[in-house]
Amino acid sequence: MVVEIKNRWIGHSVMLVQAILIAVCLSVVCYNVSSLPSDILDGQWKWLYGCGIWFTMGMVIYIILFPKAIKQYFAVTTSWIFILYGFMEAVWGIRQVYGFTYSNHSLYALTGSFYNPGPYSGYLAMIFPVCLHEWLKRKESKKTIPYYMAVAGMLLILCVLPAGMSRSAWIAAAVSSIYVCGIHYKMEIQHYIRHHRKQAVSFAIVTFILGGIALGGIYQMKKDSADGRLFMWKIAAHAVSEHPWAGCGWNSVPAAYGQAQEDYFATGDYTATEELVAGAPEYVFNEYLQVAIAWGVPVLCFGLLIMGGSMYIGHKQGIYGLCGALLSLMVFAFSSYPLQFPAFVSALVILVLACGIRVLPLEKGWFRLLFTILLLVGSYGCFYNYPQKSKAVSACKQWTKSRMFYQSGAYRQAVECYAEIQKEMVGNARFMFEYGHALHKLHEPELSNRVLKEALKVSGDPMILNVIGKNEQEMKHYASAEQWFMRAVHRLPGRIYPYYLLANLYAEPEFYRRDKLERMVRTVLGKEPKVQSTAIKQMRQKAQELLKKVPEN
Repeated sequence: MVVEIKNRWIGHSVMLVQAILIAVCLSVVCYNVSSLPSDILDGQWKWLYGCGIWFTMGMVIYIILFPKAIKQYFAVTTSWIFILYGFMEAVWGIRQVYGFTYSNHSLYALTGSFYNPGPYSGYLAMIFPVCLHEWLKRKESKKTIPYYMAVAGMLLILCVLPAGMSRSAWIAAAVSSIYVCGIHYKMEIQHYIRHHRKQAVSFAIVTFILGGIALGGIYQMKKDSADGRLFMWKIAAHAVSEHPWAGCGWNSVPAAYGQAQEDYFATGDYTATEELVAGAPEYVFNEYLQVAIAWGVPVLCFGLLIMGGSMYIGHKQGIYGLCGALLSLMVFAFSSYPLQFPAFVSALVILVLACGIRVLPLEKGWFRLLFTILLLVGSYGCFYNYPQKSKAVSACKQWTKSRMFYQSGAYRQAVECYAEIQKEMVGNARFMFEYGHALHKLHEPELSNRVLKEALKVSGDPMILNVIGKNEQEMKHYASAEQWFMRAVHRLPGRIYPYYLLANLYAEPEFYRRDKLERMVRTVLGKEPKVQSTAIKQMRQKAQELLKKVPEN
């Protein structure tokens, strides 16, 4: 049954309810569980799944009753909801800069509702082309409230975006803005090229040169960071080649990356720069590689097909602002990690739906039925994940409270609390490491190793390898301990700590190796750390003392 909207007030009511549904779905950007640290996003995921249930149920009703209204209003409503959230986030950031409200990260003054300025800047960069498009299409006509709203949103974002210092967000905003401006001034550009070919060619060359200089400047601004991302992509490509078709699972991406990096450094064929910039990242700072590692190349291609097709449809339908937002998100995802945040996941779903929904034959009964089934399948995913995330949120709250035991050295109390929530926290790498490390401190090596080997399935942190090796050494499994320490060396050869642990191992009377001990001590004394610290000085002092020890016969 399809209800025809003949009364204007009914049409406005339908549009308002639709706006509420979209706003609720996107509201995850400003949702935070006050009892959890801002970098723990389980509460946001729970909120997203809950909102997803309401959104899909509302969409099913709308598709059945008002299919024409959805096609007519959905894109317009989405644009203004995005502008509203962009306005809110920009004001939030300005208040943080001037000290009127707190930041979510102790190291950064500007984070918005996020815990890091990077994703915050990416979110603003995604909304900027929407504001730009709404301003450009109204600037020649009578100035109305929507015009001033678009101008205000655009100017506020321009005030905050440079302060975020996110090069990925700057590039994303620039590329999407060029797209929107190019579409808006298409006729003028074509006319100028036809009548001033030489000037157009000269302008293109100068623009190309200036663009290259700008990219070079952006690269030099944080050279080590840029080199680090290039190296991450190189290792991530190796990780993709290990599981090209099925992937290894979303939670196991850090582990797959860590193993690929370990295999790469184990060959010995690497540069000093690669050793310097290597780390143990939670993400690969490229969502296309991240998806390929997690779910395989076929899923990546399918996702690209959906996003590319949606943008093409939206472009043909004249939805340039939302197409610009989708383009900005796709560019930002190339060198950042937006899909780790529920705010970007909800935005991506809404953008794809808004760009493609106008061409869907929703008036036809069979297609409405098919689309309804797809939405119900999506809502089933939300129904399935919501209770799991509810348990995870409760466990994270308990973990947050009991971490004070771990941090203060009360490991027995920490282990007792951690054991109660281990089942719900099995995919949390930081929790699993703390649990395993606390067991190590309590001299329970076998149980500690059992927990830490589970942590290795979701983490690439070489400290896990170090602690497992120390547990093996405590159990007098010296050959096994050597293997684990060597794995830590290969995973991050720039770290001094595993060399120091190997020196201690070779100084053991039952496993004494004078030549290896001397080589490890020389490495500890000669290797230049990234950051000098008291711990480095202490390790070097103790490493020198190891050479003076004489093994007992």
